[in-house]
Amino acid sequence: MASAGGFGRLSLLLALSLCSALSSTVRGEASRRFWIEDDAFWKDGAPFQIVGGDVHYFRIVPEYWKDRLLRAKALGLNTIQTYVPWNLHEPEPQSWEFKGFADIESYLRLAQELEMLVMLRVGPYICGEWDLGGFPPWLLTIEPAIKLRSSDSTYLSLVERWWRVLLPKVAPLLYENGGPIIMVQIENEFGSFGDDKNYLHYLVQLARRYLGNDIVLYTTDGGTTNTLRNGAILQDDVFAAVDFSTGDDPWPIFRLQKKYNLPGKSAPLSAEFYTGWLTHWGESIATTDASSTAKALKSILCRNGSAVLYMAHGGTNFGFYNGANTGQTEFEYKADLTSYDYDAPIKEHGDVHNPKYRALRRVIHECTGTPLHPLPADIERASYGLVKLQKVASFFDIFDKLCDPLKVAVSEQPLSMELTGQMFGFLLYVSEYQGKGPYSILSIPKVHDRAQVFVACSLDGVRNQRYAGVIERWSSKTLQIPTLNCSSNIRISILVENMGRVNYGPYIFDQKGILSTVEIDGVTLHHWRMYPLSFDLLDNIPKFQPIQQITDARASKVSIHGDSRNKLRDLSFYLNGNSEEPEFYEGHFHIDSNSTIKDTFISFRGWNKGVAFVNNFNIGRFWPVMGPQCALYVPAPILRSGDNIVVVFELHGPNPERTINLVEDPDFTCGPNR
Repeated sequence: MASAGGFGRLSLLLALSLCSALSSTVRGEASRRFWIEDDAFWKDGAPFQIVGGDVHYFRIVPEYWKDRLLRAKALGLNTIQTYVPWNLHEPEPQSWEFKGFADIESYLRLAQELEMLVMLRVGPYICGEWDLGGFPPWLLTIEPAIKLRSSDSTYLSLVERWWRVLLPKVAPLLYENGGPIIMVQIENEFGSFGDDKNYLHYLVQLARRYLGNDIVLYTTDGGTTNTLRNGAILQDDVFAAVDFSTGDDPWPIFRLQKKYNLPGKSAPLSAEFYTGWLTHWGESIATTDASSTAKALKSILCRNGSAVLYMAHGGTNFGFYNGANTGQTEFEYKADLTSYDYDAPIKEHGDVHNPKYRALRRVIHECTGTPLHPLPADIERASYGLVKLQKVASFFDIFDKLCDPLKVAVSEQPLSMELTGQMFGFLLYVSEYQGKGPYSILSIPKVHDRAQVFVACSLDGVRNQRYAGVIERWSSKTLQIPTLNCSSNIRISILVENMGRVNYGPYIFDQKGILSTVEIDGVTLHHWRMYPLSFDLLDNIPKFQPIQQITDARASKVSIHGDSRNKLRDLSFYLNGNSEEPEFYEGHFHIDSNSTIKDTFISFRGWNKGVAFVNNFNIGRFWPVMGPQCALYVPAPILRSGDNIVVVFELHGPNPERTINLVEDPDFTCGPNR
């Protein structure tokens, strides 16, 4: 129930809306318009309360967009908020993707068909626990190095080129033009990063060039004086929204918000009301209490404030698109899970039968009085049982076939992944040295993010590889390598995994690969060959089919808080003594008919670390020995009647039984403490 103060304010707004409606009727004008006045949102001549939620199109298979939006609507939401990740839409310079996962126009039109409004967060930086905060990694190859999120002229010219493509697609979908978009966000939480106002002013001017002067532009920043001072753009009449911890009292923060908006232009809005939190590998799954979350939301909505749930539905970081965070230094690196469930009310697999969904739905109905929409039918899940996997190839037997010969790079010093054209996944570095003494000490001061080291006699080529160990970004230890009895030089092969670029904070310029010299016994190694590995080329290998990454957004129908550093460092022991090289495994399972195709989860309990593909679709990374995520979500649209193929790239050694389990229940975790 609203407070007495809330009722008085609401009565005034209703009176004003009646006058506005009468005026519009007298003029005979259509009143399709969204604006901010009298410290309130207005839509079509009436005060409007935003009850929104983030639902990101790029974290959901397109076949499920409608289902997830209907579940958000049944929660009581009237508005959807979504980021636009630049890296998904321009994977290579001036190569534009707007199909499949990247078909943003279809997603926005679908929201409108379902009578939901949209708050669009166009960046160019989005954060969002998404690789490089949404920036395309090829930005990291430009020389001289550009300064992201700044007035750097080269950076701004690339932003303008991107928005010159994106914003004309957005403009017809603005609310005033008959579409669902009521607000467009500029940048994201810039006040937590810097204070370059010229950069923000430039973005505003650019947005208005394509979207006009009537669209409500907004920023989102933490609810503190410092972040709002740095991030708000009051001079440009840009609405400053706030976010804050769920347990904070919102109303003192909303009063602070008013200082950074023009008079009458400060509708109280929590643009990221946290329903949960993110989780890194090596941590426990982040969870938040349903009743306390609902109580916090009630304190906003029942006093006529507005809120956007972050997240309403989290979804999945399919492919290699997960982000990462750092601590005080760039070496304190923590990669995000494949799952982006976020402990949101709509679970990763769409489930709404949970206490948080029920509690938030009840509060939204109580505070807003909007009728409850019926819940969509449940999405059924199935257990397809154990699947036996067969080894089909050792990595070193086929790595040259996974690399386009024209893309092999040769350099005196190691190159970053980006400079070799390898934006995601893995890069193999190869050099040679002369072994002396019983062993040698390998040092790689800067590797992003995780390097597996192998040695062999150079005359043996790819045969007789000996596993030497792992060097990780978060430990940066040296490695003792036994000297082989070779009649030739020793060949060293270093397989580096990009585990996801940093998406937040000062270390966002996060190049991948070996970023320093490589030394053996204090002597720098030269003459490197670098092999960018493409899973698309697995069709070069008998028994394999080509693998399409989500990085190819055209594949729409798939036929596509805690500190974990100590755990990460301590857990490196599990690899010691494991001499097995990375290997590829393949398994098959049969689905009788279309009617029995259902969502499922693949349990990787007993496996080590790697990447999995189902019917050529990259469902993400698994790392059950680290945890906490043990199972990867497989949406039904990825599956098919008849034969289904699972390909696993295991980095350290398979489950002893070489089986995976396709299960219905995702509610279990794994890791060293479980």
